[in-house]
Amino acid sequence: MPRGRHAPPLEVRLGVQRDRLLEAAAEVFAQRGYAEASAEAISREAGMSKATFYEHFANKEEVILALFEAAAAVVLERMAEAARHVPDEPDARVRAGLGAFVAAVAEYPAASQTLLLEIIGAGPRAMERRDAIMETFARAIDEENKRAHERFGTPRLKSLDDAYALVGAITELASRQLRLGRPENVRDLEPVIERLILGVLAQSR
Repeated sequence: MPRGRHAPPLEVRLGVQRDRLLEAAAEVFAQRGYAEASAEAISREAGMSKATFYEHFANKEEVILALFEAAAAVVLERMAEAARHVPDEPDARVRAGLGAFVAAVAEYPAASQTLLLEIIGAGPRAMERRDAIMETFARAIDEENKRAHERFGTPRLKSLDDAYALVGAITELASRQLRLGRPENVRDLEPVIERLILGVLAQSR
């Protein structure tokens, strides 16, 4: 980053530092696991001092919470954006959203591992945020289904719990792929998840 009179404003520099720390944290959490990660390891991965780390975060719990929020927001936005660029038909929108989700997992495997796996061992606050984000994804699925039902007569999910069950199953499929590499290509999950969604909808008729 340029220095002196060509240096960007302070808020820009701080934003860049924070982003680099979050990217580094995702790598460290993925490589070592949350329990073995440390502020020193994250700082080293980011190419920064530990003092810089503490200018942005009080501890590694704050880092994983911030990373979790950022990753979830990216996935939700990508899914919504993908759905806006396909024909306004239920099947097309579902496939677009699925494609965006799987593409995000493929593009950001370390962040995805944090989002899906490491967050579970990060303490009560982290689990509280995970539960809230899972609920957000479930409500997004339910709202999309409600829209499709009202516009196209798509079978309506019986309850929000049905949407949450889909989120849980999709999360576990993605987690398994990240942990075990099964299936070998994460994109092979798309037809599996599509069949899962169609099966739940078929039971809602």
